[in-house]
Amino acid sequence: MKILALMISLFVALEHLGFLYLEMFLWTKTAGQKIFGNSREDAEKTKVLAANQGLYNGFIAAGLIWGLVHPVSQVGYQIQLFFLACVMIAGIYGGITARKSILLIQGLPALIGAILVTFLMTSA
Repeated sequence: MKILALMISLFVALEHLGFLYLEMFLWTKTAGQKIFGNSREDAEKTKVLAANQGLYNGFIAAGLIWGLVHPVSQVGYQIQLFFLACVMIAGIYGGITARKSILLIQGLPALIGAILVTFLMTSA
């Protein structure tokens, strides 16, 4: 169970590093425009906002990785739980306001991770 919980947290962290890359470096490229459904003009107009959003995704990834490598496991679990909760809230908000798929892509893995990490916190 512990390995599964850590793998899910790592998956969510890697997912957010991917979002960072997409939003900071591919936003105005053809691939980024296709992924996000933007025209070249819209991508150019919003590239600063996207880069800012990407930076925040990097902070989420950094926080999860911090929780994963923290030398005190109970503290690490709490850190992971905090950042997974942030991702869940962002996933719910994005699912309501932007695309429903965000709820599944972002929110569901974070929910599963939070449940597993909570289980680890209460079983230790």
